[in-house]
Amino acid sequence: MATQHTAFYYSDKYKVGGNKEIKLKDWQTDDNDKPINKEEGENLLRTDTQKLSEIQEKLYASNRYSVLIVIQAMDAAGKDSIIKHVMSGLNPQGVNVTPFKTPTHQELEHDYLWRHYLALPARGMVGIFNRSHYENVLVTRVHPEYILNENLPGIKTVKDIDKSFWEKRFRQINEFERTLADNGTVILKFFLHVSKKEQKKRFLERINDPTKNWKFSSADLKERGLWKEYRKAYEDMLKNTSNLLAPWFVVPADDKWFTQMVVANIIVSELSRLDLSYPQLSDQQKKDLENSKKILTGELEPPADNNE
Repeated sequence: MATQHTAFYYSDKYKVGGNKEIKLKDWQTDDNDKPINKEEGENLLRTDTQKLSEIQEKLYASNRYSVLIVIQAMDAAGKDSIIKHVMSGLNPQGVNVTPFKTPTHQELEHDYLWRHYLALPARGMVGIFNRSHYENVLVTRVHPEYILNENLPGIKTVKDIDKSFWEKRFRQINEFERTLADNGTVILKFFLHVSKKEQKKRFLERINDPTKNWKFSSADLKERGLWKEYRKAYEDMLKNTSNLLAPWFVVPADDKWFTQMVVANIIVSELSRLDLSYPQLSDQQKKDLENSKKILTGELEPPADNNE
């Protein structure tokens, strides 16, 4: 069966090793060696979304871990589709999705991680960052002039933003994530690896379909013109911030059904490693439970109300 064949297959295939040189040209945007077809993949996705729902219930009941899912990608790579389809089986009460856009004035008056701390999931909860703290080493890496808005000590011009600046940011992000992991947050980070050709196709679909016009901005074309610069920024980010505590997964994103299936499979595979269980009742709690059952079924009289 396809579900058995792929149960723990994708985690290792697409996981980025720590502190290794990354060349995205060596990572496929469309896996040419798919072990299953689209119909099988959609069935597997349904199976894994159900498993994810079961894991979420235990996650909430055990109240020991939280889960942070980070999704980064170039425009039109399918971030929203991942959230819509992969997370469809989750209880909305236990999930918080945060899309990070251009920092506000208030956010710029704090350190760049401040707004991300505020959005972190509590124990028992799942948090999804649609774009994330990594924008601070991606967009700002391609547009270093944005750093000047942070009004940092020693940074007066773009010339002050050198290699050591970015190395420091990578260290800060790693320390941030290590603190989270040490305190029970499971961090899974996904880079949806879309090709420039496929992005063009999806941009044209957004322009030609009136129901999707709102998704497109002329600014998207400006960023597309900086493709090579973004590619280099992603390569450095992946090299410097993937580790055992907070791994990156580079997922082919040219074929949406496959992307969604892989992401769901990885999440289920990784979370299945957690020691999750429902709380164990004490002997007294079990006794109270049995008595409550007998009262509800009429086998016992309810206790007298002394206030009557």
